[in-house]
Amino acid sequence: MLTLTRAVRFPTRLQSTPFKLTRSITIPNRRMAGVPTTFADPVHIAVIGGTGLQSLPNFTLAAVLTPTTPWGAPSSPISILQHPSPSTGAPIPIAFLSRHGLHHEIAPHEVPNRANIAALRALGVRTIIAFSAVGSLQEEIRPRDFVVPDQIIDRTKGIRPFTFFEGGIVGHVGFGDPFDEGLAKIVRRCGHSLEGEGVRLHDKGTVICMEGPQFSTRAESNLYRAWDGSVINMSALPEAKLAREAEVGYQMICMATDYDCWHDSEDVNVEMVMGHMKANSENARRFVGAVLDELSKEEHGEQVLAMHLEGQTKWAGGITHKDGRKKEAVEKLNWLFPGYFD
Repeated sequence: MLTLTRAVRFPTRLQSTPFKLTRSITIPNRRMAGVPTTFADPVHIAVIGGTGLQSLPNFTLAAVLTPTTPWGAPSSPISILQHPSPSTGAPIPIAFLSRHGLHHEIAPHEVPNRANIAALRALGVRTIIAFSAVGSLQEEIRPRDFVVPDQIIDRTKGIRPFTFFEGGIVGHVGFGDPFDEGLAKIVRRCGHSLEGEGVRLHDKGTVICMEGPQFSTRAESNLYRAWDGSVINMSALPEAKLAREAEVGYQMICMATDYDCWHDSEDVNVEMVMGHMKANSENARRFVGAVLDELSKEEHGEQVLAMHLEGQTKWAGGITHKDGRKKEAVEKLNWLFPGYFD
């Protein structure tokens, strides 16, 4: 259940950036009495919560949006959370989206990733901090440790829609480094600052993204260890790929909840995962909060707006000549990138 009631210290800013929102997202029905269902100002930072981080308490709830996109509706309403800037007092917005739905009712292969990323970008989001529970594939990554991954190995099976470029327009976006290294540096620094308060952080790692919803076989788990996999989850893809296509800086924070099934301890099960998540939830929230704190600083303005990614998708989609582009595909992409493919 999403509970967002108390107000606490999560300063953010970037209200003064020159970015202009290209459209407002309107809501057909109210979800809560008295809570606005529109939000006119751009929102540059978003958090995608997964297992164990399905809400960000201690914010002021400013609006609840239920947008639609050409790729459907996102997996949950988007909560706009605000906190006064410590320097100016101006309210700074953060978008929060629950990857698996408000009640964790959406399986990994059912997550509407394209709608999630498209809806966030339409709000103005250019930075996403994603949270995920993971299994550890290495002895040194203990349950309740955090990992800031820098690579992914794709073990999904092609049943998840994974690109905005299809149906009449082809685009190829570079994905050699699937996470945003500028964001990763900020996340690592924040994590290490909390080491004296119970956060144990690993600076790098390779995520094995498997299909699910079942856990690995023992043979698969040992194979992934042989590949130098660090952790395993079911959520990194296509979320990270779509964020890159959408010119959004993306970094995942992983929290180990088990040793998968390769270890000689108890095999992974849902009770184990949720037990570790509950026990370490405060550390998870403080870690994400410290990252949002840091991203709110003026010095990170260009990073938060992902200026280093701006325009890459326009050129990626240029591979298909205008005469060969199908109208429906162009209309969808122009919804996401106004003016790119006219």
